[in-house]
Amino acid sequence: MVQYVPAHLDASFAALSDATRRGVLERLGRADASITDLAERFHMTLTGMKKHVGVLERAGFVTTEKAGRVRTCRLGPRRLEEETAWIEGYRQLWAARFDDLDDVVRELTRKEKLHGRKK
Repeated sequence: MVQYVPAHLDASFAALSDATRRGVLERLGRADASITDLAERFHMTLTGMKKHVGVLERAGFVTTEKAGRVRTCRLGPRRLEEETAWIEGYRQLWAARFDDLDDVVRELTRKEKLHGRKK
């Protein structure tokens, strides 16, 4: 089940791999916020937060709008459908493999009870 993974999935998973960026998304899920507000909330510099927001923006998770000196961040258009579908494909693959393994264990257990355990 090896599939070609589009580049935007790479950008999505890279963006989501960082706890601060996941926290920013969670925060923006409640309300829009300025980069200054986010930097204060996560105890980091403006430059550091701008870099995190840039990664989220390139992945399509966040949009920004500048009004004067304030850059406001809000959730972007991405809804994680493709990422969810990709993960679900692998979840189904692993579930099938574990089901097969369960069958093997049940058969071995049945044979062991039937013939006794060999030492």
